[in-house]
Formats: sequence, structure tokens, C-alpha cells
Amino acid sequence: MIGAFRFAIFGLILLIIFYFLVSIYSRSVQRETLEKRFDAGGVEGDRDAYIAQGMAVYEKSLRKRLIWLVFVIPMVFVGVTVYLVNYQ
Repeated sequence: MIGAFRFAIFGLILLIIFYFLVSIYSRSVQRETLEKRFDAGGVEGDRDAYIAQGMAVYEKSLRKRLIWLVFVIPMVFVGVTVYLVNYQ
């Protein structure tokens, strides 16, 4: 029983680290895309304001929310596996 709790805590710590890494990577890719789009031309105004506005839109986007699947998919998989092994 203690081993299962230890495994769960270790697994959650790994998922948290992986979530933050994916989140940071996704933000950097979005920021780089905005910077390249501004530098290519055709966008008027201040560069920093354009990037800040684009990042504010990103914070509310579906792409940002889908990163939460990093937690959901492994937990569902483990839960289904435990159920199938123990109760089938």
C-alpha cells in the first residue's frame, strides 16, 4: 500500500514537471511565432504591445487548455489499467 502511494506521488511529481516543461515550450513557440510575424512586416504599431496582445490571446486559447491533457491522459490510463487488472 505504501508503495502505491509512493508511486502515485512520484508519478504526480513527474507529471507536474512535464506539464511545466510543455507549457514553457508552448509559450516560447507562440512568442517566437508572434515575433516572426511582426518582423516579416505588415503589422503596424509597437512590437512589444503586439506580442503582449498576442500572448494574452494565447492565454485564453484552446491550445493552452489542451496542455492539461498531460495530467488527464496518464491518470485515466493508469486508472483503467488498475480496474482491468483487479476487477476483470
